[in-house]
Amino acid sequence: MMTRERIRGHLLIFSANLIFGINYPISKWLLDGRLTPEFHTLARMIGACALFWLLSLFMPREKLSLREIGILFLCSFCGIAGNQTLFIQGLSMTSPIDASVITAGTPIIVMLLAAVFLREPITRMKSGGVLLGAAGAVGLVLQSGQGGSAAAASFAGDACVLGSSLIYAVYFVFSKPLSEKYGAVTMMKWMFLFAVLEVAPLTLPAIVRPGGAFAAPPDARTFAGMAYVIFGATFLAYLLIPMAVRRIRPTTASMYNYVQPVVACALAILFAQDVFSAGKLLAAAAVFLGVYFVTKSKARRDMAT
Repeated sequence: MMTRERIRGHLLIFSANLIFGINYPISKWLLDGRLTPEFHTLARMIGACALFWLLSLFMPREKLSLREIGILFLCSFCGIAGNQTLFIQGLSMTSPIDASVITAGTPIIVMLLAAVFLREPITRMKSGGVLLGAAGAVGLVLQSGQGGSAAAASFAGDACVLGSSLIYAVYFVFSKPLSEKYGAVTMMKWMFLFAVLEVAPLTLPAIVRPGGAFAAPPDARTFAGMAYVIFGATFLAYLLIPMAVRRIRPTTASMYNYVQPVVACALAILFAQDVFSAGKLLAAAAVFLGVYFVTKSKARRDMAT
């Protein structure tokens, strides 16, 4: 039965991925000769870290154990520092089509990890929904005309995006117990603090060099894009994710990754960068049908009854 809390969880994770979907072309635009990947990564982490710690001043204080802080350190690497560093580096070296197709495999990895570590059952409906959603996402991306040529892709870029997807799946699974115990702001303020400490030593040497931050003189559009990346696609989106994961299963939450190529395709059509077709409509329908199947599949508590 779909309870009010589960509905809220679906709306929260849908909103986060809607924001991520809009961020995809914005970040690609910024990385195409405006910002360096190192500055893009560190700026969004420092900005979000400052916002989360500022917000925490107005929230109830929650005390974590040393073990839980260690888990959050791992989650910060898998969900933020390592994930974003690899993804941004990969996106700067490969084509959006390759990146989208590779990230479509994230829910499959999450499903397998959740079965091992959280003992969530892999039912026919769940596995079928994951595969249907993946097929829809890949089909939608391959039909899109916005991705550029295959020549823009590289093995190193694809490998970075694949690594990003693998560790992001680990984050979804290992953050579930903590998200049920602590508030989103508490989790995120520590995770982003750890992420800054993890990423700064790797990015600062490149940033402090001449031209290491801005690849071209910044204008108002560049700063507007950065504002969206920091406040929208980092602070707000990452605030919504743990709020959603505490209400729905990790595999279900990860299925909403497939919303991102749908949003990217819709934006491309809206701005006349792509054209609408029946094939794209069917692919988008497959994505949402896959999400529905995973949502309706039995959880561990249902299998025990």
